[in-house]
Amino acid sequence: MILSGPWKLQHFDVGEKPPLELAAPGLDDRFWIEAGVPGDVHSALLERGIIEPPYFGHNDAKCRWIELKEWWYRTTFELDADAVPGEKDERIELVFEGLDTFAAIFVNGHEIGLASNMFRRYPFDITRIVHEGRNTVAIRFDPLELHYRDKERFEWSSYTKERPWIRKAAMNFGWDWGPRVVTAGIWGPVRLERRRRAKLTGVYAATLSASAEEAVIRVKAEAEAFRSGTKAVAVARLIDAERNEVASVELPVLESAEAEAAGGQAALRQAFPHAFRTQGAASAELRIAMPRRWWTHDLGEPYLYSLEVTLVVGGEEVDRYQQSFGIRTLDLSLQDPDGNPSFAFILNGIKVYAKGANWIPADHLIGSIPESTYRELVELAVEGQMNMLRVWAGGIYEKDVFYEECDRRGVLVWQDFAFANALFPDFNRDFMDNVRQEIVDNVKRLRNRASLALWCGNNEIDWLYDMKAAAGDITGPFFGETIYHELIPGLLAELDPHRSYWPSSPYGAQEGYDANDPNHGDRHNWQVWHGSVYPRMHGEKPLLDYSIEGVTFKNFKQDFALFSSEFGMHASANRYTLEKNIPEGQFTWGSAEMAYRNKDTNHRKGILLMEGYTGIPRDIEEYMNFSMLTQAEGLKYGIEHFRRHRHRNSGALVWQLNDSWPGTSWSMIDYERLPKASYYYGKTFFHPVLLSVEHEPGEPLRVWVVNDTLEPLEGTVTLTVHPLSLGGVVAAERQISFEAKIPPQTALPLGSLDEAEALAGLAPEEVLVELRATGFATPANRYYLRDPKELRLPVAELDVQVDEAEQTVTVTASGRSVARLVKLELPLGGVRFSDNYFDLLPGEQRTVHLRHPEGRPLPWAALRVGALNAGTQPGIRC
Repeated sequence: MILSGPWKLQHFDVGEKPPLELAAPGLDDRFWIEAGVPGDVHSALLERGIIEPPYFGHNDAKCRWIELKEWWYRTTFELDADAVPGEKDERIELVFEGLDTFAAIFVNGHEIGLASNMFRRYPFDITRIVHEGRNTVAIRFDPLELHYRDKERFEWSSYTKERPWIRKAAMNFGWDWGPRVVTAGIWGPVRLERRRRAKLTGVYAATLSASAEEAVIRVKAEAEAFRSGTKAVAVARLIDAERNEVASVELPVLESAEAEAAGGQAALRQAFPHAFRTQGAASAELRIAMPRRWWTHDLGEPYLYSLEVTLVVGGEEVDRYQQSFGIRTLDLSLQDPDGNPSFAFILNGIKVYAKGANWIPADHLIGSIPESTYRELVELAVEGQMNMLRVWAGGIYEKDVFYEECDRRGVLVWQDFAFANALFPDFNRDFMDNVRQEIVDNVKRLRNRASLALWCGNNEIDWLYDMKAAAGDITGPFFGETIYHELIPGLLAELDPHRSYWPSSPYGAQEGYDANDPNHGDRHNWQVWHGSVYPRMHGEKPLLDYSIEGVTFKNFKQDFALFSSEFGMHASANRYTLEKNIPEGQFTWGSAEMAYRNKDTNHRKGILLMEGYTGIPRDIEEYMNFSMLTQAEGLKYGIEHFRRHRHRNSGALVWQLNDSWPGTSWSMIDYERLPKASYYYGKTFFHPVLLSVEHEPGEPLRVWVVNDTLEPLEGTVTLTVHPLSLGGVVAAERQISFEAKIPPQTALPLGSLDEAEALAGLAPEEVLVELRATGFATPANRYYLRDPKELRLPVAELDVQVDEAEQTVTVTASGRSVARLVKLELPLGGVRFSDNYFDLLPGEQRTVHLRHPEGRPLPWAALRVGALNAGTQPGIRC
């Protein structure tokens, strides 16, 4: 039974009412607030108009009172007479999949237990206190202050000092891309589970080997009987997509346990059978002939079987486990075939070049994120040619729907444990017991996911501890170290031994370099944007260079990391996302409200980056355009560099994919699920087959092809130099062709062309360079030979044709000049554009298809189409 409501909600001052009064079954709660479950307090208050939208203006500051109150949830459920346990080997459990964060749980006025960790699953045996008819559940959520105000404060905890003791999403306390919104409530599903005789307590399945001819899967089932002497068998079956059984095996999960129970306890077990909950486990191998293996979507089909395990006692099925299952082998290789250091994911024997982004919760109000949002964001990642998402440590172990979508769509998941940028009290036994159960709960929940590629111990803690200690900001021990280097790997060896573990991100050092060593492990490049000066040696005082040269994305060319797991730069959110959340008259460049959208610690960095590349914006329109263009071109510059060195670099994960509120951040997709320019650029720079030009002013144009596919490519690559303006006469175009034979999974230079030869008398500020291929499929790629602020970019003219019936917009550069960064805008969140933020040559046209994933009508009358060098044009209806 899912307890989805109706739930009632009310707040009190701490100690205002006795707990047993508010938990009493007969309490009159008719006039309490209705609340959604799963959900959170903020969302319930917002829905009832009690608080103003917290993301509008400065309203988040008006909501701070919520975190200081005691909040109570209440609901009821009915049990028929035949549902009430009548035998001693029947059990009813009340299961919470997410409680945020410190809670006391009551059933029919009895306190049944406490919760102290947002990330844990809480099952409570309520067999003896439920009864026929109406039953009442009440939950008290404490203000967090009660649980941290008397705790030790550590020298380091980024953004707030209270959070290390609290097992809650770190980003709720504020981060450099989001505000402080400290939530409370029931953020996961709640249900009643009734069982007889025994239950499954764990199922683990791992692919030991998988060739085209045969796969071997190790399946382990764990079970618990409710009385001594119970024998049970678990039947594991693998079912294909057409519902055909391809393999099965019986596992005697409770027989071996009974043998161990003999001896001195035998008499006690016989006299008191219900005092002994027998636990047992068994494992065996499934062999599948001609398996269909699971691949990332860019390498093949993410084929899924169904793993079904039934628990049978005396011929009766008493419990069942079912989950999709992908047959694949997946390893983290730290050494390439030549013996050189590497950091590469090997899927079914094939090296995957990881292309993707870091994932943060899609909203600060985590409990209220609809499943459709998860589906849309993962779908956008796939459409954007991404094959890996890193679930960042300062959020949550994501909801099941996220992993289901990644399984289904062929996206690998790098999963951080929830420890980010702080010292944690690993010397405290209660804290460590809490963390231990958190790890067990989440590893057991996620370990059978085909998409799950890596467990990672923390975000940036090992690296930053060394930097802060060297700077004198930390003088004490590395509190928390035993969590990532002892507790977690020890538990994984028991619970998920066939998956790779990495203790931190970034991590790896040799020859005296710090943990952000480009020659070992993964790397976070925050020289770009944050100005961190590298290389840096272990123990060396960190340096920051806040200058145009210090923060520019041109520094990516100096980075030869083995795996780039974090890097990026800011861009404005889209117009609709900002206008919707900024008070009237404040949507201006430099306003206090616009500054409030940017939670980074130093706003100079974005200005310096634009100053060096586009020039400093003069108004809000230029800010949106310049920041979007800088981010898009900067990520293109860096990722193309990384991919050209794919013999060494094996992955590029942008910080970050998405947003948790409508602000200015590093995201490629803003809070309203509207992609920024960098996302559309990414459809090219993340494409499995990439054409690129390596060039710096005055240097030759070097032409490359990167082939991440499993097939060889053969054809012709043509480089064309176009003038930005046709002027009074049609200028001759300079073309040169390169014959291309590219082996699978290779980056290959095809040749080069001197800049002066390519320009053929034109100035470098007056041309656009384009690469196209014939003979194999890949998107065209375009380059400017100088930065935007140096270009001689004439005014462009646009012709816009709208076909509402077909839901298309056709844009033509109708004048004699290139149209730079053509953008289409509609005042509606979630709108999908098949293309956006693109360039058009004189006379070129592009037809863009529009749709809304929820089928909402599009506000065509409000369509805006403009370009960096063209005014906004209205659409002419066809």
